[in-house]
Amino acid sequence: MDVNEQMAALATAFADCRKAFTAMGDENRQLIILALLRHSGGMRVGELMEEVRLSRPALSHHLRILKEAGIVDMFKIGTKNYYHLSGDKKNWDRFTVLMRQIEALMAQGNKDCSQRKELEEDERHRGDGGPAFRPELSE
Repeated sequence: MDVNEQMAALATAFADCRKAFTAMGDENRQLIILALLRHSGGMRVGELMEEVRLSRPALSHHLRILKEAGIVDMFKIGTKNYYHLSGDKKNWDRFTVLMRQIEALMAQGNKDCSQRKELEEDERHRGDGGPAFRPELSE
């Protein structure tokens, strides 16, 4: 896969994660995620309100956004709702795909940068022009 194809694949993978990135970009939603990470059995709205210090309407708003992004899920026990991080592997796999594509592109980019640096250093030592060559400094 050439660099242009890699960039197109990376753009697609990023677009697939965009809703989740937007949801996680808010500081209050980050606090909710952190609270849920600290409580593996799920948390009720009242417990979350205490921990993240948000009003019920504000917390409900943020939980809805996190649910729509596939980051948070809810289960019921009787009349009680418990919120927890989503266990839907498909949602989290999108991040894995994105990270792998970034790693591959970075590896290629680092290789390309190293090759370019070597070429410019060779040109500078040979004195055959090149963007970094300045004849007044070569004497």
